[in-house]
Amino acid sequence: MRIVILVVLTLITAFGCKKGGSKPGTQELPPSKAVLISPAKNAVCIEGTSVSASQSAVLLSWNAASNTDTYEIVVKNLFTNAESKSTSSQPSVSVTLLKNTPYSWYVISKSAKASSTAQSEVWKFYNSGEGAISYAPFPAEIVSPVFDQNINAVNSKVTLDWTGSDADNDIVSYAVYLGTTSSPALLNGNVTVTELSNVTVTANTPYFWKVITKDSAGNTSDSGVYRFNVN
Repeated sequence: MRIVILVVLTLITAFGCKKGGSKPGTQELPPSKAVLISPAKNAVCIEGTSVSASQSAVLLSWNAASNTDTYEIVVKNLFTNAESKSTSSQPSVSVTLLKNTPYSWYVISKSAKASSTAQSEVWKFYNSGEGAISYAPFPAEIVSPVFDQNINAVNSKVTLDWTGSDADNDIVSYAVYLGTTSSPALLNGNVTVTELSNVTVTANTPYFWKVITKDSAGNTSDSGVYRFNVN
């Protein structure tokens, strides 16, 4: 009888310990992407607060992302390609920017409980300045070939592809430069679409190219030079 009682007590104790033990770890949910709000996409930002003759403070805001503790905000000067980064625990941050300058920005959602992150869309805006009535186009975004891309020519021909945008919506043309040095020569100075096809190239040769965007007021912007290789 003692043996039976001891066995029963042992089983009860064992099951009791299992119930009171720690639960298996649950997988933490990754943060979600932030949805950008302001400054609006491809817009002229006139809401900034002037802090000097050349700079203004601009409030960047976005919808709060789920499962997120902090946000990393990345802002790029599209004239110089210089990036600045800041951190916020709230869905907004004030940044000091140059006036009369185009910028791009995006937000990275982060969680202390998850190793993965989530990046928002990349938006552009033009930070306005006093007296500005016309704004230079945003620098063209190179689509293909991108920097250091290896491409195959078809019958010694390739296609150059890019996108353009302007806060004033008055882009009139693009000038495309292409060459085998880091200072490419003008290939076509009056392109009215965002693609140039049947461009003749030589195999096993590195090339450099860029796009200059022009608007109706004569303002221009430079995409910067991109290098690619033809197999």
